[in-house]
Amino acid sequence: VQLVESGGGLVQPGGSLRLSCVASGSDFSIYAMGWYRQAPGKQRDMVATITSIGRPDYADSGKGRFTISFDDAKNTVYLKMNSLEPEDTAVYYCNADWRTLGGATMFNTWGQGTLVTVSS
Repeated sequence: VQLVESGGGLVQPGGSLRLSCVASGSDFSIYAMGWYRQAPGKQRDMVATITSIGRPDYADSGKGRFTISFDDAKNTVYLKMNSLEPEDTAVYYCNADWRTLGGATMFNTWGQGTLVTVSS
């Protein structure tokens, strides 16, 4: 499984962005997907996750501002970010937990990341 993120960029404080991450491959099923972020000099932190049946979980930093969603038909996870602040500036990484069809082993894959810069 490969993950490809898109949607990052430069946005002014108070603005919005929507990140997308598509999982591609053959004969797999997604268990959960999520977004993590890493600011310069800091550790990578969870932003939001969602299971394939649509149960979301948010870090406190994004509650009320960020919305995660999952399109099962497209194996795509989205992160809509509103009211962005300079503190949200980071590389945002997509993550997926998945299995091969009929398999029991859970695998985990990271995307390459997409840069979000919040600045005036």
